[in-house]
Amino acid sequence: MTIEQFSKGFPVINQYTYVNTAASGLMYESLMEWRQEHDIDFLIGGSRFRESAGEQIEDIRAQVAGFFNASTPNTVLTPNFSFALKTFVNGIDKNQNILLLEDDYPSLNWPFVSSGFKNVSYVTVNPDMEENIREAFKKLKPDIFAFSVVQYLSGVKIDLKFIKSLKKEYPEVLFIADGTQYSGMFDFSFKDSEIDIYGGSGYKWLLSGYGNGYMLFDDAVKDKIYPKSFEFEPQKEPFLHGVNHIRAHFEPGHLDTLNFGSLAFSMQLFNEVGIATIEKHTKSISAYAMQKFKELNLLTETVAGQKEHSSIFNLQIDKKKQAALKSRNVTFSLRGSGARVSFHLYNTKADIDKIASILKH
Repeated sequence: MTIEQFSKGFPVINQYTYVNTAASGLMYESLMEWRQEHDIDFLIGGSRFRESAGEQIEDIRAQVAGFFNASTPNTVLTPNFSFALKTFVNGIDKNQNILLLEDDYPSLNWPFVSSGFKNVSYVTVNPDMEENIREAFKKLKPDIFAFSVVQYLSGVKIDLKFIKSLKKEYPEVLFIADGTQYSGMFDFSFKDSEIDIYGGSGYKWLLSGYGNGYMLFDDAVKDKIYPKSFEFEPQKEPFLHGVNHIRAHFEPGHLDTLNFGSLAFSMQLFNEVGIATIEKHTKSISAYAMQKFKELNLLTETVAGQKEHSSIFNLQIDKKKQAALKSRNVTFSLRGSGARVSFHLYNTKADIDKIASILKH
């Protein structure tokens, strides 16, 4: 399947210039049809349909792990990244130093800020961000560094090669990454990343609808989470056999085969198209948008100075120009100091040209 063939399944793009994936990815026809078939099977099967739910979930878990080149037993399925991170924070020692990025996604920073940790510090996101991070490591000696790979406000992307080198320099620091605004836009191998915990929600760039996410753990992390619960494991009930330490905390209760099945369905299609193909398309679109928006002086200094950017841009425009975009059926979000636009596989250079043309006047 090609990107062009995949893109034909999104009816919204025939009505609007949809540049708002950073807020919500689109539903597409084949996923809708799969979801309808799933619920019809539930409708006519009832509990008999759910008899195979455990097997379905394990198949989904394996698909998610394979998509990210991660360990299947260390992959958990979660309603969203925010839920998983809060669960993690509740299960670790609070006598630790935390390092975060200023103005990162609220659901990433808030659990640390609100949970009584020994010390929480911040790094400024500016053209010298990587150097700022390195200096903060030297000065503050964090125990945990938590960050979004792509910043939701600006689209600034942390170089994962930098993260890898930093982890090798500070192997004792726990690196936690939110990939919600990254996965589905770029290829990613968890095993090669040197990141300890990586998670995300599926409703944005993975185009999987709401109610599904994932969190991947390195083996060395497991003993640090809810350590007091080990004495109660494994649990005795027959239906809980095989539930490991991580899943016991991050997957309480029944898991929904509709929502998590949607995540696996989208990942299968991404694999058919080729995540490398999608990344190539995304980078091409990003470079073109960077050029056009720079020419119109629409970007902050931090974004304009990026060597390699994501496909999220915050355009510094006034309310009159925001209204002009809306009047021409451009779907975007108001975030931070401007209008945030974001481009995915169903977007083309023509979308960027349209936006640039509107904002010239």
